[in-house]
Amino acid sequence: MMADSVYESVVCVKPEVHVYKIPPRASNRGYRAADWKLDEPAWSGRMKIIAKGTTAFIKLEDKNTGELFAQAPVDQYPGSAVEAVTDSSRYFVIRIEDGNGRHAFIGLGFADRGDSFDFNVALQDHFKWVKQESEFARQEANQDPGPKLDLGFKEGQTIKINIGNIKKKESGGAMKSRAVGGGLLPPPPGVKSGGLLPPAAAPAPTAVCPTSTGTLLDLGGPAPISAPIAAPPSQDLWGDFTAAGSGSSQDAVQTGWVQF
Repeated sequence: MMADSVYESVVCVKPEVHVYKIPPRASNRGYRAADWKLDEPAWSGRMKIIAKGTTAFIKLEDKNTGELFAQAPVDQYPGSAVEAVTDSSRYFVIRIEDGNGRHAFIGLGFADRGDSFDFNVALQDHFKWVKQESEFARQEANQDPGPKLDLGFKEGQTIKINIGNIKKKESGGAMKSRAVGGGLLPPPPGVKSGGLLPPAAAPAPTAVCPTSTGTLLDLGGPAPISAPIAAPPSQDLWGDFTAAGSGSSQDAVQTGWVQF
């Protein structure tokens, strides 16, 4: 991919920053903002951080016209392109380039401590993403792809799917079973369709006759043969109801009726 076609994204914008001329570094202990003329900035304007591929560009622009004042390409952070001072968290030293191979170090300051914090976090997040992308690319390169299984259909190739044999007799038998009994199960053998089951046969009654002592015979033995009790010929077959209401238990025995 051409470098000019790489997508650019704005990761941080601060409307007001200050640029300072800084003296050469005196020792390896780092830069100190107290050595700068903080009340006399060399330039003031707007700052943008543009991410383009793996590189972040710190661009200093005029806040009204947008004209580019200077830019500092950053390949890694922390690094030599951006360095914090030792005595403050609001000031940094950045290395600007003109595109012709020349570079210079200038001081960059923020009026608010929160703006300097956002500047620092934006650069850290960008290079954290660059590190992750590099790790993913390395893992993909180390993976052995091996032969890939081609599951695609070739030209003119077809497949056959067997879904089982469907018997017409089974469907006809199901319809026949639904027609019998209005959808109910068929009756058991020996019973006509649509009829009820015959009632169970009642057990034969056991003959009981009174004895001279008024007790019943043993039900487990054979039934004795007894003669029916005939009503006296001098009285009506049904007895005299008016007399039965006022008679004694002896009259009830004589007529063949038992009073309850």
